[in-house]
Amino acid sequence: MTAEALSKVIIKGMEEKKASEILVLDLRKIKNAVSEFFVICSGNSDTQLEAISKSIEEEVHKVGENPAWRVEGRANGEWVLMDFVNVVVHIFMKEKREYYGLEELWGDAKTTLVN
Repeated sequence: MTAEALSKVIIKGMEEKKASEILVLDLRKIKNAVSEFFVICSGNSDTQLEAISKSIEEEVHKVGENPAWRVEGRANGEWVLMDFVNVVVHIFMKEKREYYGLEELWGDAKTTLVN
């Protein structure tokens, strides 16, 4: 499965749990980018962040793809990072997303707002 197709599966998992402000950053034309895509979303509570991350895992499993190589941050409840190698997922509490500003950090990337 291409990274772009995997991004769409990940977005479906986010939408299943009502993630907000879903944004896809296409990093393929950025020199030395760590991945092909970042998929970023926000949640309103630590419970929702965990539910979103589990929903993503379920959707990825349904299509027969490998699970995330690494998942971090579930314990802190503010920012969950899921590394699928070619696609990196960031699930933020709204205030943490604003604080870290990944959209601005990767401002040269082509961005697509999903919702």
